[in-house]
Amino acid sequence: MKYKEIKAFLKKVPKSLAENSFLTIMSLFLISLVLGGLIFYKYVVLTEKKEIKSNGESIQFEKETYENVLNVWQTREDNFKKADAKKYYDPFKID
Repeated sequence: MKYKEIKAFLKKVPKSLAENSFLTIMSLFLISLVLGGLIFYKYVVLTEKKEIKSNGESIQFEKETYENVLNVWQTREDNFKKADAKKYYDPFKID
């Protein structure tokens, strides 16, 4: 019996939401405002209050890692330039 009651209720939900469309839209808008506020509070307000704790170590620039990254970027850029310069066959072109 519970299954039939639940099925009947779920069939009535879209109709009742459509009949009360203004209230439905306002409630969805309110829910989105609350969720947006919670996300804003978590990622903006709470992050500003936290202090960064330093353990006394200084940050050092690793030149070798930096050069490796630059080499990878240069290789990618060269590959992109090669791909732009290559002429591909157009199968849809009628000669």
